[in-house]
Amino acid sequence: MSTPEIPEPVASFITAVNRHDEDGFLNAFTRDGLVDDWGRIFSGREAIKAWSDGEFIGAAGTLTPTRVTQLGTKVTVVGEWSSTFANGLSRFDFTVAGGKISRMTIREG
Repeated sequence: MSTPEIPEPVASFITAVNRHDEDGFLNAFTRDGLVDDWGRIFSGREAIKAWSDGEFIGAAGTLTPTRVTQLGTKVTVVGEWSSTFANGLSRFDFTVAGGKISRMTIREG
């Protein structure tokens, strides 16, 4: 099975996540970046870091993409999420602005 082609900056973001690179993960977001994790909203670097410390980078998460679509500034990645916090097929919807991620929404894949 081939790896789907993932556009930037989402490709570098996924690489940072899979390497558990907290700085690379946080720096991928715009200054006012937002994470919507199943309806729980984390806005800004401090809130995203606090969430990530327990549930994302801090939970040794990895994402193995299986499907990628792009429509304008929105990139959707569906893949297997594996971590010490949660596991399973997940959908990540990214909104890109100025070469960074302004919003990441996580739902069931």
